[in-house]
Amino acid sequence: MGAFADRLLRLKEEAGDPSYAEMSSRLGAAASKSSLASAAQGRKLPSWETTWEFVRVLAVDRLGHDLEETEREWRERWERAKAVPDSAADDTAAITSNDQPAPAPSPKPARWNRALVGGLAAAAIIMAGSTFFYLTTNTGQDAPPAAPTASAPARDDSEFVGDVTYPDGSKVRQGLPFTKVWRIRNTGTTTWEGRHLARINAGPCRSPKTVAIPPTPPGQTADIAVKVQAPDKPGNCRIYWKMTDAQGQELFPHKRPVFLDVRVGAP
Repeated sequence: MGAFADRLLRLKEEAGDPSYAEMSSRLGAAASKSSLASAAQGRKLPSWETTWEFVRVLAVDRLGHDLEETEREWRERWERAKAVPDSAADDTAAITSNDQPAPAPSPKPARWNRALVGGLAAAAIIMAGSTFFYLTTNTGQDAPPAAPTASAPARDDSEFVGDVTYPDGSKVRQGLPFTKVWRIRNTGTTTWEGRHLARINAGPCRSPKTVAIPPTPPGQTADIAVKVQAPDKPGNCRIYWKMTDAQGQELFPHKRPVFLDVRVGAP
């Protein structure tokens, strides 16, 4: 795991050593800054999703490496790291168990006096009979009141349904405006009110910084539209967005952002 983490750190240095907060916000990585930092610590192998977001924003978006080639190369590295067994903990446990003296035999149980055992058994029979008499003669009386049932706490969650317009890889004409629409479902138990999608990265395409999300009850879907101005030069255009509340606070920090990914070309 350490060698894989070292390679991630070298890539980060090659890309100008941005902070993890910058990678997660301005550069548009679909992972939290804590997840990105943990990936490079070498304590455990990060998930492929976190690894790819770490690599993508640095190698592809910042250093300009080929997307498909980079993904294939790093996927192979991740698979090799995953295949290496993490046996350190097992070896440590084996050494510890071999070095420790054998446990002392358990002491033999003391012999009980037959008279004492008989007395205890008789006492148990008397107590059981008393309990049965009390229960049968007091059924329905002095019953404690039922505890009130606690209501389930409100849960806030979302699910990306799909692209309504301009799916990933679509081609748009340079210098012209177009409208991107996503569909998102409210999978929580609270109604969405006053929410927005907020743009979290820079790029050649121009768009508003925030886009309003219509009020959405639980179980319903919302179509969110944003007007985008394509640049005058051909190239790729990627914009990442995260949901925020009415005060601008980011929601669902561990979820992937919704994004626009189009190719800009001549008419």
